[in-house]
Amino acid sequence: MTTKLRTVSKDDFDAWYAGLEWAFGGLKESADERRLWHELVDLDRSLGVWDGDRVVGSLGTFALRVSVPGGAVVSAAGVTMVHVAATHRRRGLLRLMMRRALDDYREAGEPLAVLTASEPGIYGRFGFGAATWRMLATIDTARVAVNAPAGADDIALRVEDPARAARRCEELYARLVPRRPGMLERLPGWERLPLLDPPGEREGASARRCVLAEREGELLGYARYALRPRFAEAGPEGAVVVRDLEAATPEAYAALLRYLAEIDLMSTVVLRDLPVDAPLLHLVSDVRRCELRVQDRMYLRPVDVGAALAARSYTTELDVVLDVTDDMCPWNAGRWRLSGGPGGAVCARTGDAADLALPVRALGAAYLGGVSLASLAGAGLVGERRAGALAAAGAAFTGQLAPWLPHTF
Repeated sequence: MTTKLRTVSKDDFDAWYAGLEWAFGGLKESADERRLWHELVDLDRSLGVWDGDRVVGSLGTFALRVSVPGGAVVSAAGVTMVHVAATHRRRGLLRLMMRRALDDYREAGEPLAVLTASEPGIYGRFGFGAATWRMLATIDTARVAVNAPAGADDIALRVEDPARAARRCEELYARLVPRRPGMLERLPGWERLPLLDPPGEREGASARRCVLAEREGELLGYARYALRPRFAEAGPEGAVVVRDLEAATPEAYAALLRYLAEIDLMSTVVLRDLPVDAPLLHLVSDVRRCELRVQDRMYLRPVDVGAALAARSYTTELDVVLDVTDDMCPWNAGRWRLSGGPGGAVCARTGDAADLALPVRALGAAYLGGVSLASLAGAGLVGERRAGALAAAGAAFTGQLAPWLPHTF
């Protein structure tokens, strides 16, 4: 069997994307979705494997910028649109594409690569670790109340068409990005993603709405949501399906959550994408009736260990030598001295003895501060070579807020 790996041209896109759609179940995306992904994907760094005139593998790349601990926003290659045709499994095609992609990212000077995984068991062998997690909640609003703090009653709420409110919502979102690691800066074009609302994907819900939370004309928060009405013999059992909930103040967050929980004829609020430390946990009257679940979200791997570790800041001062193993990116393997603190950091090669030893996927998991080095050590993924190094480095890596990816890519 003869296969050929090459980058994707504009003329290739339709066939390349059709192969991806088939691999993910064969359902066609809406024209608006397809057009947006076509415009956002970096075709010059996207790969396809052809067997004759058939596309049998794909790996796309987005140019992203992700917030890291300390508030900096760092360039990252977003790995996306990955598939290998069922007829061509176990031939090393995914490894071939990933090998080429990581080389390209290094050449472009990108310190990080990130992805969301349809099958999380795949990517650890390529050095990716689960760096952010999301919480899902289904609130039984017949039994759960929202206990809003003082000041929430001063927030004015107004329902608006999402497209009309988009500019103001994006301005607020941009202010929030540096506050929490893992958030994506919305580069040109990405502001259209939250507005996608294909009728065929609403699952019985209404068109999306947007509620704005304001004080004296200043936008402090917003939520995009839809209503899924349902009527049973005993009464209405509708659901409020929330797409986004963003707020700059506790009062605005609580006012929005309370509004969503009190919409007439609805008995549940479904939130599919929250940080694991969302304020919701402390505002609801009965957290047990919120059906909380946690899922892995964004996977991260350093493409350049030195540049990646120097790009973020650290909660406490640290001076630690890391012995990193990295089979996919051998330029990362070896010992690195990381020195820094809240004001920034430097990371460079060293011949000094290691304090901690870990594979690059463990470093990727810990990078945004949401996964502790101690928990990774408990799983046998981090080895302490100098007594006390694990506790000191763990305190420095961990941040105040849990990292969170607000939308997929």
